[in-house]
Amino acid sequence: MSDNTGKEIWKPGNMLYPIPAVMVSCGRDGEKPNIITVAWAGNVCSSPAMLSISVRKERYSYDILKESGEFVVNLTNRELMKATDWCGVRSGRDYDKFKEMGLTPQKSQMVKAPGILESPVNIECRTKQILELGSHDMFVAEVLCVTVDNKYMDEKKRFDLRAADLIAYSHGEYFTLGEKIGKFGISVAKKPLNSNNNSDKKPRKGGKNHGKNQRNSSRIQHS
Repeated sequence: MSDNTGKEIWKPGNMLYPIPAVMVSCGRDGEKPNIITVAWAGNVCSSPAMLSISVRKERYSYDILKESGEFVVNLTNRELMKATDWCGVRSGRDYDKFKEMGLTPQKSQMVKAPGILESPVNIECRTKQILELGSHDMFVAEVLCVTVDNKYMDEKKRFDLRAADLIAYSHGEYFTLGEKIGKFGISVAKKPLNSNNNSDKKPRKGGKNHGKNQRNSSRIQHS
């Protein structure tokens, strides 16, 4: 059905795209660790740091997640795309996913569940609440620890997440993130000084405008 705006009207559905495609690792004592690929995942709180994943009850990992109360969210990139997809279409009932995909269990710092060594970022989580929503149950969890691959540290010792070449999921397809087109606060940032106003000249030491331009150009208002 369509209306006079040129838009088609559809029934309710999951159209919030793109979203992260993450591999969630989990495990129980005496059993091989498992990996489940999750697209229904996201941040839910900053302080304390919390996130959520949503999992169907019939998935093999569901009972592991519920009984253990912990898991690791592993971010995925171009190199992990095939493993990410495979771990989402094969069951841990039938396969050792770490072994099949040549992935390395990484000892976690705060939880028993291992992370994935090949992942650029490992987020260790402990479940705080499980919400029964319908087709999926949402595991709301507190972030206990984050580990990052130091090969993505830049020359200033800052973690360069763009260099990790992360992937996103959109309506059944995987994409890399593409080019950077802006940054947070760009819409309210002070405009750069005109290039022909001698702004490249250093102000006289002690002058009343000394350092003023530098402070103003970096000030951003947050709503």
